[in-house]
Amino acid sequence: MGIRTIFFGVGLLAGCLAWGQGMVVQTVVYKNGDLELRGFLYRPPGPGPFPAVVYNHGSEKNLAYIDRLAVPFVERGYVFFAPNRRGHGRSPGPYILDELNRLRGAEWSQALVRLHEEQLSDQLEGVAFLKAQPFVDAARIGVFGWSFGGIQTMLAVDRAAAGYQAAANCAGAAQTWHNSPELRARLSQAARNATMPVFFIQAQNDYSLSALEALSEEMRRAGKPFQARVFPPFGTSNQDGHNFCAQGHQIWGPEVFAFLDAALR
Repeated sequence: MGIRTIFFGVGLLAGCLAWGQGMVVQTVVYKNGDLELRGFLYRPPGPGPFPAVVYNHGSEKNLAYIDRLAVPFVERGYVFFAPNRRGHGRSPGPYILDELNRLRGAEWSQALVRLHEEQLSDQLEGVAFLKAQPFVDAARIGVFGWSFGGIQTMLAVDRAAAGYQAAANCAGAAQTWHNSPELRARLSQAARNATMPVFFIQAQNDYSLSALEALSEEMRRAGKPFQARVFPPFGTSNQDGHNFCAQGHQIWGPEVFAFLDAALR
């Protein structure tokens, strides 16, 4: 287990200056069966116990950006934990896009759900690891996910055993909703059976808002608590709008933190 304490100086991630002593960053190891997975764990100084947020990353292989995304969460008083699912970041295993890019049509659509279910087990083993840490308040854990991580977040919302109390889904399935009937069915089922409130967020100029609209409607019909917020365009392209989740925390932060604070108080 690697541990480093980061001290933030003037002009470097200045939003964390309120902490004074910086934040502790650990690369941790946990197992899912025979897979030895890694996770990035960021926590405020002090013994805690602190509430926590699990971050479900997208399809990207390089997860270096998470250092910066973690700062506003730690500044808010949360432990921020990013499990590296198999094939991503520092975790071994097949990379999901390599597997999907070999397939077409119905095979691709079915594999998309199957591979996400496999990675869901990586996420949940990471949560089990997190809950066992003495500086974490296991009764106050939320989840935030972007893109493929938004899909991962939705797959967890109907599993009370995951231990989450609230979920924020940013742009989940924005690029895959229209191409996979199996994914639409699986995520719709999760929305109907949700065991926690969900906050759907997205930028107006993302690739598609269809998943946000459809899943919000599923939760409304099922009488499940949810919020949905489409923010103004972020940048100029569809990819800029998609990147809003990772780069626009100054914009979405106040509303997401209000949602998490209320659910995890």
